[in-house]
Amino acid sequence: MYSLLFEKLKEVVGAVAPLVAVVCILLLVLISAPLAIVAQFLAGSALVIIGMVLLFAGLDIGVLPMGRFIGAELPKLGSIALVIAVGFAMGFATTVAEPDVLVLASQVDATSNGSIREHVVLYVIALGVAIFVGLAMARIIFGFSVRLMLSIAYGTVIALSFFTPVEFVALSYDAGSVTTGVLTAPVIIALAIGLSSVLAGRSAIADGFGLLGFASIGPIIAVMIMGIILA
Repeated sequence: MYSLLFEKLKEVVGAVAPLVAVVCILLLVLISAPLAIVAQFLAGSALVIIGMVLLFAGLDIGVLPMGRFIGAELPKLGSIALVIAVGFAMGFATTVAEPDVLVLASQVDATSNGSIREHVVLYVIALGVAIFVGLAMARIIFGFSVRLMLSIAYGTVIALSFFTPVEFVALSYDAGSVTTGVLTAPVIIALAIGLSSVLAGRSAIADGFGLLGFASIGPIIAVMIMGIILA
């Protein structure tokens, strides 16, 4: 456990240190901010580092093995519908808990002065991810062409762009990007790799990856449809 935490600490510090250095230079050299502000930033950065270390360690210890195990065991139950339903449920649950999605939903609520409620944005994004994760599970099982599915999905996005209010077009693309966060990405990828690893004739690389990029199209379409309905 201690060796894992130490490894994660080195990784996180290496990733965060350049950002901390740049901000400190801006605060001290260019802006001449009070030392209290600098100290507050450094204290916050330390908390961020601690949180990221614990988060990444938790992902390695429990979340990733759980995803691979569930994905590998589901086909043994002999129900394709169950596999797709589990993919839907996991996509929805992880997106609702995704920190990036929560931040985006709260910012939309605040910026729109409550006219677009936070929980509505959150659940619409989660529903979009869930539907497309379910479709991605079906793709792995039936061997559908990922090129065809991506072409249809992005074609739908382009078509909807002409009918969606401009503010929702911008929001929809942000909604797609925030779903590939630190919680959703490892869970969905691990689930897909576990599923593809036990299916005959399937490649964990060819089928286990690309799913997240496909799933991120779901919230784009979902938010665009929400915009058309609310317009």
